[in-house]
Amino acid sequence: MKKQFIHTEAAPAAIGPYSQAIRAGDTVYVSGQIGLDPATGTLRDGIEAQSRQVFANLKAVAEAAGGSLDQIVKLTEIMAAQFRQPYPARATYQVAALPRGARIEVEAVLALE
Repeated sequence: MKKQFIHTEAAPAAIGPYSQAIRAGDTVYVSGQIGLDPATGTLRDGIEAQSRQVFANLKAVAEAAGGSLDQIVKLTEIMAAQFRQPYPARATYQVAALPRGARIEVEAVLALE
């Protein structure tokens, strides 16, 4: 199966040696997104603003892959305000620190049709 590199200027560039997302067949693996504003490269202030930016970044990457947030089947964090039932599967991890002092990071897997 061929892998396709996914990148969009509408989401922050990768901070390290990884891609924003990789599409393999009809599955898209989206790297963890933090609350960075892609236009300025700065972290939004506060958990609410960072959370909104995280989902804006996820949406931009999903759309660059030809999908949408509605096609997410797995998240590492879930926010009821962003999704409706049935909710995607999820996992939550505790870490010592996130890149650039972010307060939230979310990764996702999309199933495209």
